Amino acid sequence: MRDYIKRFLIAIIMALCVSLLFLGGKHSQAAGLNEMKEHWIWPADGVISDTYGTRQGKHKGIDIAGKMETPILAVDDGVVIKSYFSNTYGNVVFIIHPSRIVTVYAHLNRRNVFVGQNIKQGDVLGKMGKTGQATGIHLHFETHELEWRYDKKYAINPERLLGKADVGETVQGGIASMGRGVLEASTHAKPVITEQYVVKQGDTLFSISKKNNVSVDRIKQINHLRSDMIRPKQILIIE
Repeated sequence: MRDYIKRFLIAIIMALCVSLLFLGGKHSQAAGLNEMKEHWIWPADGVISDTYGTRQGKHKGIDIAGKMETPILAVDDGVVIKSYFSNTYGNVVFIIHPSRIVTVYAHLNRRNVFVGQNIKQGDVLGKMGKTGQATGIHLHFETHELEWRYDKKYAINPERLLGKADVGETVQGGIASMGRGVLEASTHAKPVITEQYVVKQGDTLFSISKKNNVSVDRIKQINHLRSDMIRPKQILIIE
């Protein structure tokens, strides 16, 4: 009985927090995606390893590959509506923002926030990892209008809010896409230089690693490869 009352009270507190956020927030739903694009910051340091709409349209977010324990930052003010461990997302945090956009931060090594917590832009939500169904260390980041649903009906391309970023491009956590509202990322990592390698007939991961002075494990990690199998004309990111 006490557990039921406790859960009921938490639900009420969450509802009040979200209501206050929407009433007093600096954004409104009518503000438009362009205004958010000028204000939102990138959630982590790293290299773009996958973009929205790949994998036959099933990939509903962007992936930022980086180092283990890289800080994961809130892209804007909001309220934590979910913070838990999922078999697919691993350690994951969901935040609803005054713009009615829900952001998702998945595969974290650990989470620093709890449900109902008020978040400020740039707050560290957790650390980058590879929990859940992840083949390498990275942040999987999603954006949804109004709510997150299992079928991801309301998913939108995060690049519409963060700015355009191609596979292999280095991004810096804490930096707004249009250069406004800049915050320092807590990693202070040196920029990572990356390039794309087009697999040729007869190439193996071992031969590619030797040519580019990088380990096979690192190539697999950056490119989310589950095995050593590669095919001609396949594009690999080389760090």
